[in-house]
Amino acid sequence: MPVPTPTPSLTDSALVDRLEPSTDTVRMVLDTDAYNEIDDQFAVVYALGAPSLEVEALYAAPFDNDRSSGPADGMRKSAAELERLLERASNAPSADGFVFEGSESYLSGPGDPVESPAARDLVDRAREHDASLPLYVVAIGCPVTVASALLLEPSIREEIVVVWLGGHPHGWHTAAEFNLSQDLHAARVLLDSGVPLVQIPCKNVAEHVKTTVPELSARLEGHSPLGTYLYETVADYGGADRPWWGKEVWDLAAVAWAADPSLVPSHLTASPVLTDDQTWSRDPTRHPIRVARDADRDGIFRAFHDALAEIA
Repeated sequence: MPVPTPTPSLTDSALVDRLEPSTDTVRMVLDTDAYNEIDDQFAVVYALGAPSLEVEALYAAPFDNDRSSGPADGMRKSAAELERLLERASNAPSADGFVFEGSESYLSGPGDPVESPAARDLVDRAREHDASLPLYVVAIGCPVTVASALLLEPSIREEIVVVWLGGHPHGWHTAAEFNLSQDLHAARVLLDSGVPLVQIPCKNVAEHVKTTVPELSARLEGHSPLGTYLYETVADYGGADRPWWGKEVWDLAAVAWAADPSLVPSHLTASPVLTDDQTWSRDPTRHPIRVARDADRDGIFRAFHDALAEIA
């Protein structure tokens, strides 16, 4: 029998408290479709090098586009990309016991979790966590692995905070974007379950975190094996022949909120309802979530470069 979407268990006041930006070192895991394009690689480096973040694990998320033959292939390519990044960093953990494979498929229904090493690791890690210092789960891809963990063990809602880059602002004409559209069931688990959720919209927020090939060439190319790899990843993606092409590095915004919430201003609001046609419906009586409304592009890139220097 399908597992029903969990009913929120934390009170609204408890959610508000949990969603206050942390002033302590944040213990976190990062769930990333690292081979999907070029932004995840930057987010991984930022997370690993930020002094305010203690990354405990990396989860490979699935994706399905022209860089994969389907979600399982996308997940495996993401895992391989994470290993390549760690190999090029002089001060980063080994992939062994640190990189976990995530879901090979999307949710087949609203209560049907997908088993994976990453989902089980998240359940175990959350259970072992000190509830006074919640585990931050920063998800920068399709959230099926995180949703599966919540369906497998709903009680972990009380031990974690999910920071998800997905969807658009709630006043936008559509909610549809890549991370959300791949698995509406998984997105609804985050929005409906009552897990403490920080949503980083793409339009008008993450899209501000943009760079160019000349900027990356000046700051990254030739400075370190890791920096050169990041530069070449962007140039090979399509920027080498378009020197003034601007590229969004979307996923930096989600890590930035966890590392320094002042760089990504946010506010509390009622969790929206995600409709079947991928629009937002508003119900002010629903439980609160936190939603980002802006991103300090210059401050985020400054913090990223400082983090890169720590692990390169």
